[in-house]
Amino acid sequence: MTDFPPQSASGAQRLRPLLRILLTLLAMVAVAVRPAAAQSILRDAETEALFQDMMDPLLVAAGLKPGQVRVHLLGDRSINAFVAGSQDIYVFSGLIEAADSAEEVQGVLAHELGHVMGGHAIRVNEGARTATGISLLSLLLGAAAIAAGGGEAGMGIMMAGQQAALGKFLAFSRVQESTADAAGAQYLSKAGISGRGSLAFFKKLQNLEFRYGIKQDDDQAYGRTHPMSGDRIQALREVYVIDPAWQKPADPKIEARFQRIKAKLSGYIAEPERTLRKFPESNTTIPARYARAYAWHKSAYPQKALTEVEGLLATSPDDPYFLELEGQVLLESGRPKEAIPALRKAVSLSRSQPLISATLGHALIATEDPANYAEAEQVLKTAVALDNQNPFAWYQLGIVYANKGDQARAALASAERYSLEGGQSGLALRNAEMAMQGLPQGSPDWIRAQDISLVARAEVERERKRR
Repeated sequence: MTDFPPQSASGAQRLRPLLRILLTLLAMVAVAVRPAAAQSILRDAETEALFQDMMDPLLVAAGLKPGQVRVHLLGDRSINAFVAGSQDIYVFSGLIEAADSAEEVQGVLAHELGHVMGGHAIRVNEGARTATGISLLSLLLGAAAIAAGGGEAGMGIMMAGQQAALGKFLAFSRVQESTADAAGAQYLSKAGISGRGSLAFFKKLQNLEFRYGIKQDDDQAYGRTHPMSGDRIQALREVYVIDPAWQKPADPKIEARFQRIKAKLSGYIAEPERTLRKFPESNTTIPARYARAYAWHKSAYPQKALTEVEGLLATSPDDPYFLELEGQVLLESGRPKEAIPALRKAVSLSRSQPLISATLGHALIATEDPANYAEAEQVLKTAVALDNQNPFAWYQLGIVYANKGDQARAALASAERYSLEGGQSGLALRNAEMAMQGLPQGSPDWIRAQDISLVARAEVERERKRR
């Protein structure tokens, strides 16, 4: 057995910070390219409509068409937002909870649109490649020095190289953030939206940094993915205060809708006791009733929830989202037949909004009355035609097809469903192949089943290789 020289112990100790730097670099890259599928996406017709109405003026300001970039809500209490793919913005529910106004959220959306227009979600690989190149080179040089007998020198080369690689990637990230800040300010200006909300939200982030003891001096900037909040606020203030839109009042309709959504989200996510304390029954505003309706529904008090909904409908009897909520409470409390009239009206008033249509289809099926299945099929086919990214709607449509004895299309609907649900490639493949066996070869449905089969087979093969 060979004895190691005494300095090898200190070498092992020096290896620990090297490993920490490497892990930090890998974590930074992983966060930058994290898939949205890792989070829980919350679907709500009213919220998605508001997001799009808040987003569209910014898209036009950026030279895009309304609806060209979609905003998704994630069920995560963190105060964050990010871009995934090339034209999808993801907003965390915690950000909506933290924002006091629609303008604050629009400031965030404008910033994220800056990332979209800059192609930052795609270009992050450039920063990762540069950092990886530096990292690998330092490892090779360090290994060569160690092999030549210079253990201390080799370790020093490795550590310096990994630190430089991390610094290079972080600097790349900070440049992207500064660019997105500037672009976002430009889009807000062109859209005629004041930058007050943007500054207010950055101030919230700075206050969080103060609370967690994150220093704001220049010495700390090197190890950050984003520029220091104080610097960002100062730079943006100089732009915003001279903008013609600086003193422009917020859009009262957008603001009222935002306060509804914020209360609705609070009632849906927060513990009912907390919601009921925050929105006591003495508060009869629309947002408060909205929040309490969800809190009572979550607490399994459907009649109390319906009382709040009745108060909402008394103010706006033709509001499709209040009607949707009435139908949802009735359906989920085991009264699907009673839910149908409210949901039918909501579908009509919302021009067949696909999420509301899917709920109506569910209610029709839940009655277990065969006389309702034809309407359910029509409603659900419209829903998936307008929004084919809803696995629940496909599941309900599969039930309708199975009830008709159309097993091939039932299998196709299941294949559609499983292709949208993460980690279900095997089920998507099996159902797509079953559908192909029962559908006329070359028909549109057969071709769609084939497409799902090819994608699912490739994913199954990738999963097999990972094992």
